[in-house]
Amino acid sequence: MTEDQVKEVIERVLTWPRERQEDAAQMLLALEAREGELYRPDDDEWAAIQEGVAQAKRGEAVSAGEIAALFKQHGS
Repeated sequence: MTEDQVKEVIERVLTWPRERQEDAAQMLLALEAREGELYRPDDDEWAAIQEGVAQAKRGEAVSAGEIAALFKQHGS
């Protein structure tokens, strides 16, 4: 996202109702506070990561074509 695009979004935010502006500001402040913070997955996420690594080690991967077909099917 370019600096101009960010400015455009902020200009639009300033037209929102006060409560939505406050919500947006809180989200941005939370993101800023977490800058440089190491992400720590929860137990479920960690289990999914480990399963993905195990699948990769077993050679269980989908092809780029299969992924493209999935995105095409779901309109992404």
